[in-house]
Amino acid sequence: MKQRLLFALIMGFITTALISFTLVSINLGFGNWFLIAWLRSWVIAYVLAVLSMLFIAPKIQQFVNYFYSNG
Repeated sequence: MKQRLLFALIMGFITTALISFTLVSINLGFGNWFLIAWLRSWVIAYVLAVLSMLFIAPKIQQFVNYFYSNG
């Protein structure tokens, strides 16, 4: 469980930072408010990503394992 938590925290940090930065910069550009908009978007995305990796990803892994074991 500790390894899964650490993985989710690190992976969530990297992916959400990159994706939110890219999308905010494309949609809003680099103005005076960019940093605030990006950090707000990043925090929301980070929380959702970590929770998804911890609670949804194991169910998806079970489904994939079941799908391939009965194929």
